[in-house]
Amino acid sequence: MRLLIVEDDRRVADFLERGLGAEGYKVLVARSGPEGLALARAQDWTLLVLDVMLPGLNGLDLLQTLRSEGSQIPVLMLTALGALEDKVTGLRLGADDYLTKPFAFDELVVRLEALRRRSRETQAPISSLRVADLSLDRQRMRVCRGEQPIMLTAKELAFLELLMSAPGRVFSRERILSNVWGAHEDPLTNVVDVYVRRLRQKIDEGRPLALIKTVRGIGYKIDAEPG
Repeated sequence: MRLLIVEDDRRVADFLERGLGAEGYKVLVARSGPEGLALARAQDWTLLVLDVMLPGLNGLDLLQTLRSEGSQIPVLMLTALGALEDKVTGLRLGADDYLTKPFAFDELVVRLEALRRRSRETQAPISSLRVADLSLDRQRMRVCRGEQPIMLTAKELAFLELLMSAPGRVFSRERILSNVWGAHEDPLTNVVDVYVRRLRQKIDEGRPLALIKTVRGIGYKIDAEPG
């Protein structure tokens, strides 16, 4: 169970890291909005605990950015802003729960457990993925562009499946390495760029609409938007 905490108050962050670590979570703490956003994009997380008042990028803007990129990570806002309008704003922007400071640790644990249960219940298996005329049959591991089958290696399939699991979402090189090759892969390797070139040759070359896009300075995504 991987838990990301974005909290700039060192006392609160250390308390959460120790307490939730003892509850079985593998916890990582970010102490600013930009750091939290980068970590949320780069790795898969079971849950995100997010403060609102953060240096560099506030928690509401961070949350809105993640949701606009297609992230479905369950988010619990943990903040001193307890007015009704603050809670409504957070929930409307995509938070799954909202807890105000000061808080009881036992209540926080129970709310996180509830978020995990709801997340598992809503994750229905999807047997096929589609972006424009590109399809991936997960059961047969068969890829087609229109009616034309495309032969991919196992790593190419895993890479493509990751991109197609969230069309429009930008995946960093680090996240791609972690998901497709595992944590043992050297983060300085250019293997991601090599496989992007291979996928483009097989999927986009000669097509009027290129689906695999580079987002300069961040990573890669797949979508049907022109340009």
